[in-house]
Amino acid sequence: MPLTTLVARADGRLIGDAAAAGTTVTGATLRAQDVRQGDLFAALPGARAHGADFAQEALAAGAAAVLTDPDGVERPSLLDADVPILVHPDPRGVLGEVAAWIYGEPSLHLAVLGITGTSGKTTTAYLVESGLAEAGKTTGLVGTVETRIAGERLASAFTTPEAPDLQALFAVMLEQGVTHVPMEVSSHALSLGRVNGTRFSVGAFTNLSQDHLDFHRDMAEYFATKSILFDGRSTTEVVIIDSAWGQALLAPHTITVALDEGTGAEWTASDITSTPTGEQAFVLRGPGDVAISTKLPLPGEFNVANALLAAAILDACGVEPAQIAAGLASVRVPGRMERVNQGQEFTAVVDYAHKPAAVALALDALRAQTTGKVITVLGCGGDRDTGKRPLMGEAAVRRSDVLIVTDDNPRSEDAAAIRASMLAGARAVGAVHGGEVLEIADRGEAIRHAVSLAVPGDTVFIAGKGHETGQDVGGVKHPFSDRDELAAALRIHVEGGTR
Repeated sequence: MPLTTLVARADGRLIGDAAAAGTTVTGATLRAQDVRQGDLFAALPGARAHGADFAQEALAAGAAAVLTDPDGVERPSLLDADVPILVHPDPRGVLGEVAAWIYGEPSLHLAVLGITGTSGKTTTAYLVESGLAEAGKTTGLVGTVETRIAGERLASAFTTPEAPDLQALFAVMLEQGVTHVPMEVSSHALSLGRVNGTRFSVGAFTNLSQDHLDFHRDMAEYFATKSILFDGRSTTEVVIIDSAWGQALLAPHTITVALDEGTGAEWTASDITSTPTGEQAFVLRGPGDVAISTKLPLPGEFNVANALLAAAILDACGVEPAQIAAGLASVRVPGRMERVNQGQEFTAVVDYAHKPAAVALALDALRAQTTGKVITVLGCGGDRDTGKRPLMGEAAVRRSDVLIVTDDNPRSEDAAAIRASMLAGARAVGAVHGGEVLEIADRGEAIRHAVSLAVPGDTVFIAGKGHETGQDVGGVKHPFSDRDELAAALRIHVEGGTR
């Protein structure tokens, strides 16, 4: 796109190279190390540095122009730069639109299905993708676990990529024949403008509970940020209304979802039953007297709510009820209530639960199907909301016969201090209501000990990291997978050996 067109559309001003009128940009990025010939380099202000300080690296790599703010223009690296500069008072806010224009506004030609909320985004996205596959659609997927383009897997750095990466991703999906894109939309992405420039065919809301209060001032701000998805950028809005947060999003055109049939929601479930293996069966009820018997290979009523939300999204996409039911029944969600089986005579589950409400819901679901003990391994991440740590310990110990407090991703914090905060919450519950509490710092050792305690009828629950394949300690990511560690411990247990 000609730079002059971008300047006019973005309502910015152009300074620098007198030949800028003939400059065309062919891509965009906000990382100097990722610049390709012809890119627009977005030099944004940051918490620790200003992107303009890396402009020379970007120009050497072939950047055709720079987008920055008035402060960035004054940085030494740009003062004498022989390059056109698009100056805007809010370059981060406008970057999504600019990137979308450069890549041909791909979301206008895709059905982008955005899912926001504290918990359930990943599971709902996989449920939607599974239903779309049953309907024969070619799908993309954008989320915490992975990004996929027509079946090809890419690693995910963020739940929602930065705006230029996201628009480029959409453009490639379009080239590869993708028609529908289930996508997780985080509060960080909404707050930082990563989805600006994206048109959503559907915007969906799961729930809200305490999380990310290291980023948001309070729950009111957290909810207001989530609400951005429902400011008109989504053609169809689908909301779970079992909570006051969901009800606050209601508008005349909202498609409503609820487990509680008394809410009058358009999508509900009835006759919910579960098996000892965790599979659930229920009748999916929707508009127009839709009533479909289906199964769900995931435990917990919260996953029935996720399935209802997915069904409403799929229906909005024109997927037939039978295809919806088949998609729900065949889904597999990595690291979300994922069973690990090596032939042991007890249940072993890995889940990503890393906030108090998610831990409580997951353990309630597992407790309902466990005849013996519930043995939980849980940690909290460093450099994140510190207020939820004692609440996590409390939620876990109330629902576990044995709670093993261990390390998650300590990052730059003292791991022992993180564990101490969790232990304080767990031990404050008291012996009457709480289970036995152990502290084992090494996560692998904690998992092995949990397995060693289990007997037939028990459930071992490894929570917090789910699909992750690394553990961040002091800024260094070490290879670590809860699934792999648990599988190895189970194999040794079944063989009767020790490690």
